[in-house]
Amino acid sequence: MQERYWQAIVANDAAYDGTFYYAVATTGIFCRPSCKSRLPKREHVRIFPHQQAAMAASFRPCKRCRPDGVRLPDEAWVAEMKAHIEEHFDEPLSLATLSDHFYASTYHLQRTFKRIAGVTPLMYIQEVRLEAAKKLLITTDLAVQLIGAQVGIANAAHFATLFQKKIGLTPTEFRQQPVH
Repeated sequence: MQERYWQAIVANDAAYDGTFYYAVATTGIFCRPSCKSRLPKREHVRIFPHQQAAMAASFRPCKRCRPDGVRLPDEAWVAEMKAHIEEHFDEPLSLATLSDHFYASTYHLQRTFKRIAGVTPLMYIQEVRLEAAKKLLITTDLAVQLIGAQVGIANAAHFATLFQKKIGLTPTEFRQQPVH
């Protein structure tokens, strides 16, 4: 493999998109050079001049960077976003990180998500975080501020205020309720 190809992969250089595709032998997947997936080991990478060559070699297109150009239906795309949020709710998530991960503008991502899900991505993140917090309040004796941090809301005051605004009780009041 030429060094310039490897450097393009390492740098996620979009300037090389369309000039070559790379496949990873251990995963069976091929990507655009700009794909933000985890950097593979160099010895597992194969270079292809076009996507048809990668598919002919039995590699399948990456679901993240969509090198085949096939767009998911909006419903499936939003379902992937929801699954990503549900898996990574405890990490810093924003419209910018979601749009970067799903290769879309923040405007398009927000508009599509709201049209399909009925709420904005940030509202959905809050819902998922608060549901996780409720489970932790019921099943653990962790301090409220630790629960907030575990669900991705590091500021304890913000967590308590948001919880009370959305649930109608403070986290402590919710925990003391006899029936959840």
